[in-house]
Amino acid sequence: MQDVPRVPERIEIADTPDALEGRTSEAAWDVTAPTLTVFPPKGRNTGVAIVVFPGGGFKAVVVTKQGTEICRWIASKGMTCILSKYRVPKSNHYWDRDCRCAVTPKIPRALQDAQRTIRLVRSKAREWNIDPNKIGAMGFSAGGYLVAQTSNIFKPAYRPIDAVDKISSRPDFAIAFYPGHLCRAGATLDPGIRVTKKTPPTFLLQAWDDPVDEICNSTVYARALDAAGVPAEVHLFAKGGHAFALRKSEHPVVAAWPSLVENWLKEIGVL
Repeated sequence: MQDVPRVPERIEIADTPDALEGRTSEAAWDVTAPTLTVFPPKGRNTGVAIVVFPGGGFKAVVVTKQGTEICRWIASKGMTCILSKYRVPKSNHYWDRDCRCAVTPKIPRALQDAQRTIRLVRSKAREWNIDPNKIGAMGFSAGGYLVAQTSNIFKPAYRPIDAVDKISSRPDFAIAFYPGHLCRAGATLDPGIRVTKKTPPTFLLQAWDDPVDEICNSTVYARALDAAGVPAEVHLFAKGGHAFALRKSEHPVVAAWPSLVENWLKEIGVL
């Protein structure tokens, strides 16, 4: 067999209006080698770890705005943050501009990477001073879809590689911001997401005026969580748009989410 040439990974920098304190937004494209980056906790170590899945529509991975900036905040609260740069493009359910339709690839590489990342983190619990029962997942937009997938799809999406793949990939808690890809035709939940009592406690947050991912993505998932008896905290802001992350916004209410998340983690006994 001949090796198929790969397009080299590249970083695109956008000088966006929402850049905070002069910072730009960076996104990784054509990611063929997934990576994870560990941000140790600052000050007191709570033993909590959060794996962060940035957004990017499964076309790119927004590594700063929805990645490194988020991890620095998590670390400042005494938690370990693990930033996942998963494979793209076309590595999960995505919108194809050519056919103007949604496409689900046969091989969900982004889900494979997400499951493997959570397993690797749990395997390193002792080494990284992490409580193996307090490992959560946080995702933004497309990353929010990965959070929902890892919260409900426990069967390995890939063939086992080593002993790590015998470890659970289920997050102990889940946080999804303005998730995408969950709401399908007729305002129904993606049939690949089967919510059960095994689904972890979940925090959902989105703005009603989101121009990218419809509010249905949060509401349809929230209804499924409720029907299965899964504890869920749901915040739907009237205004906020999409992909606000930690950046300054013309809608001050979205700036409340860090304290909402922190209080929720205390409420469920994680912090």
